[in-house]
Amino acid sequence: MGTPSNRPRFALILPAAGSGQRLGESIPKPYLSVAGRTILEHTLQPFVDTGALVHVVIPTEKNYIQTAKQCVASSFPALSFDVIQGGKERQYSIEKGLDAMKNAGIDAQWVAVHDAVRPFITVDEIQRCLDAAVQFGAAIVAVPAKDTIKMVDIDADHQTVAHRIEDTPPRAQCWQAQTPQIFDSSLLKQAYENARELSIVGTDDASLVEALDRDVYVVEGRRENFKITYPIDLTLTRWLLEGEEK
Repeated sequence: MGTPSNRPRFALILPAAGSGQRLGESIPKPYLSVAGRTILEHTLQPFVDTGALVHVVIPTEKNYIQTAKQCVASSFPALSFDVIQGGKERQYSIEKGLDAMKNAGIDAQWVAVHDAVRPFITVDEIQRCLDAAVQFGAAIVAVPAKDTIKMVDIDADHQTVAHRIEDTPPRAQCWQAQTPQIFDSSLLKQAYENARELSIVGTDDASLVEALDRDVYVVEGRRENFKITYPIDLTLTRWLLEGEEK
């Protein structure tokens, strides 16, 4: 991808507004300490290590704005950043992050979005995703599905113990989306404007870009780049990170 001096530069939105309820923790997931650092700091480190990150916006819970500021300022004193109050849903947090970059005068051509609780992303994965985004305008990290995927008929008005299978898509075509997801900033802004106008709610940023009938490309990642969601994920994270410290 070239040396840091001629590498495409990018800004990052790092949504960190998730709670610790499903983990059974009183502290939101990004601020749990593992191996001497918060999960947020572990996650941000590879992006800083690319040498191409120009700014990061962290949408988070109101009561943790100061905590996030302290984490970033102490671990990454040279990094340009903003911490803002996130939205009720992840999509609204990203939209507020885009607005915050505009208000701060950050004019990065490329914008990455990454979950604050995916601490095992690597510099290589970030760089390959950025390469693909520069070439095609939109790219995400993903992994091939291990299991056979079933499309089922879900009737919200009819509770049942089982759902009828409608289709079984070819497994080779099924990929599990991860982050980062990197886009031309103008394309991502257009996708969010379109979503707001049409009341579209997507499960990730790529789906909002797809709603514009624009192509998004997949870069193969690693299964280790998992999102910390359940207690077993936190247990594995501690084992991996604390094991690295020994």
